[in-house]
Amino acid sequence: MTCNNQVLKTLGTLQGVFGAEMDRIEGSIEVSHTDEVTRDQIAKVLVTLGFPEREEDELKDQANAEEIETDEPSIWGCAL
Repeated sequence: MTCNNQVLKTLGTLQGVFGAEMDRIEGSIEVSHTDEVTRDQIAKVLVTLGFPEREEDELKDQANAEEIETDEPSIWGCAL
């Protein structure tokens, strides 16, 4: 698993990704992107880097988690 700047650099090479934030405490990445890249394309890259997409139920179980809306960025996570 790669939990460092390599993940952000790799995401930056995808056309349509214009931002990504890594939260090392929560072990998550929030990706902002246009329609030029699909969630599936982003997910494929992140899975190869060790960040499987979190299930909605897992996010709801976290403290202070809010219900996910379809327009919000996707969140991927890794265990540190």
